[in-house]
Amino acid sequence: MSDGWTGPVLVTGTDTEIGKTVVTAAVAAAAQAAGLRVAVVKPGQTGTATGEPGDVDSVTRLAAPLTGRTLASYPDPLAPLAAARVADLPPLELYNAVDAIREEADKHDLVLIEGAGGLLVPMGLRPSGEPWTVADLAVSLGAPAVVVARAGLGTLNHTALTLEALERRAVPAGVVIGAWPAEPELVHWLNLSELVPNLLGAVPAGAGGMDPGVFRRSAPGWLTPALYGVLDDWRAWAEET
Repeated sequence: MSDGWTGPVLVTGTDTEIGKTVVTAAVAAAAQAAGLRVAVVKPGQTGTATGEPGDVDSVTRLAAPLTGRTLASYPDPLAPLAAARVADLPPLELYNAVDAIREEADKHDLVLIEGAGGLLVPMGLRPSGEPWTVADLAVSLGAPAVVVARAGLGTLNHTALTLEALERRAVPAGVVIGAWPAEPELVHWLNLSELVPNLLGAVPAGAGGMDPGVFRRSAPGWLTPALYGVLDDWRAWAEET
């Protein structure tokens, strides 16, 4: 077992549709290849009315973690708290989520918690009736955060804002690029150079469409040792790319 992150680890993003699910699968695959027992927990899954597979289903197909669990599901493709209200379903309570994740942490070496949208999206309600976010969940669990970011224009501001919000909450964090393009342009390389001090990995665009066996064998090469990968020299990686 390498010296990577263990226990509960939040996977959040600078926006929605940014690659959180594929990054979650990549980390799960790399950690399992390193011999860890891995669980993946989705606190709030929305957009289930279409009947399409949920995020945990996608992670399970790609990475086959030991355990995959969704705590609450809502039909409408909205933020989880809004989706619960629209569907007249009970919102997810913060400490129920904390207890469920701690339960999995007792049985696994690594618990990846995939958020919904960005860091401050309303997820559910506290016992007081106040909304909570995945940032609050990370604080309650003492969990570090993987921030999934875009490769292209606009990513530096969005990433800096997310990292600043985490730093203010004393949540350790690193960045993974969710979809590194097959033919990167100047803006991508310049963004990469700015992100390197916080960078924990870069997953190639289209990785979610890979054969699962190829995905699992490839995942360690996309991530640094903190996430159980083998990528330890960004200059060499850039030259190879």
